[in-house]
Amino acid sequence: MEKKIGNSHIFCGDAMNFYASWKTPTVIMCDGPYGINGYKGDLLSTDGLAEWYEPHVLAWNKKATPQTTLWFWNTEQGWASVHSMFVRNGWEFKACHVWNKGMSHAAGNTNTKTISHLPVVTEVCVQYVKKPFFEVGDQKLTMKDWLRYEWGRCGLPFSKTNEACGVVDAATRKYFTKCHLWYMPPAEAFEKIANYANKYGNPEGKPYFAVNGKVLDKVDWEKQKAKFYCPIGVTNVWDSPQLRNHERLKDGTKAVHMNQKPLHLIKRIIEMSSDKKDVVWDPFAGLCTTAVACGQLERECFCSEVSESVYKVALQRVLEGLI
Repeated sequence: MEKKIGNSHIFCGDAMNFYASWKTPTVIMCDGPYGINGYKGDLLSTDGLAEWYEPHVLAWNKKATPQTTLWFWNTEQGWASVHSMFVRNGWEFKACHVWNKGMSHAAGNTNTKTISHLPVVTEVCVQYVKKPFFEVGDQKLTMKDWLRYEWGRCGLPFSKTNEACGVVDAATRKYFTKCHLWYMPPAEAFEKIANYANKYGNPEGKPYFAVNGKVLDKVDWEKQKAKFYCPIGVTNVWDSPQLRNHERLKDGTKAVHMNQKPLHLIKRIIEMSSDKKDVVWDPFAGLCTTAVACGQLERECFCSEVSESVYKVALQRVLEGLI
C-alpha cells in the first residue's frame, strides 16, 4: 500500500518489500526496534538486534552511495550491539549524538536502589557514512589504497604528488601516506593529481584515476563522500525535552506512538546531510516525522510504517502538515 502526498511516498508494510522501488538515498533515517520490549513487535532485548537489522542494511547497500549518510537512533546498549555489524557491512562511524531529554523524562518514582544505576534520560543518534570502494579486477580497494594503487600504476615517484598539487610535501604526507594520518584529498587537489598522472605517467597504463574508463574530475570526486553542513553552535549533545506538548499526537489521553521524535531534531539531521531535492529514506517511519520534515525542507521522502493504525494517523498528519 502506497500513498503519495506532495513529495513523500508513504508505504504501509515491511520496508523490505519496498526498497527496490525507492530512489537512491542521500539520507537514511533509521528509527526501528530498540530491543527494550517497548511496543508490539519490538525485540524483548538487544540480543539479536544486529541480526534483525542486517537484512535491512544489506538492502540499503544495494542503493546507497558514498554520498549517503545513515542516522541510527537507539538506546546506548542497542547501538553497542549493532555497531560492529554496520562496520562489517561497509558503514563508517562518524559521530555519536546524544539526545538529552532532561530530568523531566525521569519518572518521579524511579527507585535507583532497585535499578542500580542512574536514571536514563538519553537516546543516541549515530552518524554513519557509506565507505567508497573501487573495483580493481576482483578486488575492492578502499579510497586510501586505490589512490596509492593508481599513482603506483602511473610509474612516477610519490614525491611527484607534491609537484602535482603545487605543495612542498603535504600531498605525500596526507593523501598518499600509509599511516593513520591519511585523509581524503580535496576535490581540487584530486583533479590536479589525476591530470598530472595522465599527462606525465606511463602512456601504456592510461587512463589513471578512472572509473569505467572515465577519469574522475572534481565533481565526480565530491560524490565520493557524504554531504555534511555543520550548523554553528550545535554540538553532539542535543538538549530537547521529550514531546509533551501539542506536537505529541494522541488518541484521547494516550500517545499514538511512544517513540515520536521532535520535528526540529529530524529537520536538523536532514539539513546537515542533504540538499534540496535530495532523497531521504525512513524505513521505520512511525508517525512520519521525517516526511513532514522533508515536506518543509523540499526533499523527496520514501518511508514505510508496518502498523496500519499508526500509518493511517501518519497519513493524516502529513496530509494536513501537522507537527
